[in-house]
Amino acid sequence: MIFKTPLLLRTAVLAGLLVGALPALAQEAETPTPAKQSWSFGGPFGKFDPAQLQRGYQVYREVCSNCHSMHYMSFRNLSQPGGPAFSDSQVKALASTFKVQDGPNDAGDMFDRPGRPSDPFPLPFPNEQAARAANGGALPPDMSVLAKARETSQGWYGFLLTPFTQYQEEGVDYIVGILNGYDEPPKDYVLPAGKYYNTYFPNHAISMPKPLSDGQVDYTDGSPKTVAQYSHDMAAFLMWTAEPKLDQRKSTGLTVIVFLAVFAGLLYAIKRRIWAGLHDVSGTPIDHRA
Repeated sequence: MIFKTPLLLRTAVLAGLLVGALPALAQEAETPTPAKQSWSFGGPFGKFDPAQLQRGYQVYREVCSNCHSMHYMSFRNLSQPGGPAFSDSQVKALASTFKVQDGPNDAGDMFDRPGRPSDPFPLPFPNEQAARAANGGALPPDMSVLAKARETSQGWYGFLLTPFTQYQEEGVDYIVGILNGYDEPPKDYVLPAGKYYNTYFPNHAISMPKPLSDGQVDYTDGSPKTVAQYSHDMAAFLMWTAEPKLDQRKSTGLTVIVFLAVFAGLLYAIKRRIWAGLHDVSGTPIDHRA
């Protein structure tokens, strides 16, 4: 019994932890996982689609920027390589449509001026308190890195499969799911006051009202004016704001892999060259292939 007691204790503790975790697992299982989407930037060779990023920025500017900030983005980022591919003149004209507070001037007063490419995206609210007051106490999250800060549940086996699948788009899948997940609550679900039912949001009660509807944003390139298209474009744009160097990173990674492959081949050829024709102390030729 002296040697069996630690094993029994460990078994009892493990059983207690599993029993205690069952309600949490059951609650998590109630929230479905959004479907995986097809992304131009997915996979080791994927790249951003500039036209899609331009549409995504249009959705952000006309809809999302009314509540959500982007602290880490400036207008000039819209023209950098690997992004929406706006020209410098387009960025300058776009920035000038915003009024930016500057100063003080010689008289010590603050003043408004047209925006410049170097200016950050304007904030929808002057401070957190104003943002909460305008949104029923909820604080709209900053969208700069939202695509990297959100993910979908992959189950207990997800961490085992991810190194092989290399799927890294859970955040944008989640954003698409949220934007398309608004629905009427089931009869047995009690929706808290001031909340909205969303299929893919944890516990299903979300503070943000449905932000998108068909025909809300007027695309000029012929793309469908639907919530499904808006959400897909918006999520792609948020992926770019979260990782603007993605195209460059993948290109650099491919270059490194090719270099390492060539370098490994050269090392093997040198090894064969050095050991060719050599014998050990017994006179037996050394197998240079070993």
